[in-house]
Amino acid sequence: MSDSNSSNKPAASAAKTVKVTLVKSAIGYEKSQGLTLKALGLSRIGQTVERADTPAVRGMIQTVIHLVRVG
Repeated sequence: MSDSNSSNKPAASAAKTVKVTLVKSAIGYEKSQGLTLKALGLSRIGQTVERADTPAVRGMIQTVIHLVRVG
């Protein structure tokens, strides 16, 4: 039984994602915020990426919430 549960868990966690769109440039803000955007995979205004909905990603989004749109 534990084999069927373990095979179901990755599929369920893979479905939990968050879309992040860069709406404002990081120019003029702290360098660490630009690096956070880079770590999220955002480099151009209007670019949207889909990331796993984990506490680490949520923390990164919270750091640059004034520069991105979450959907």
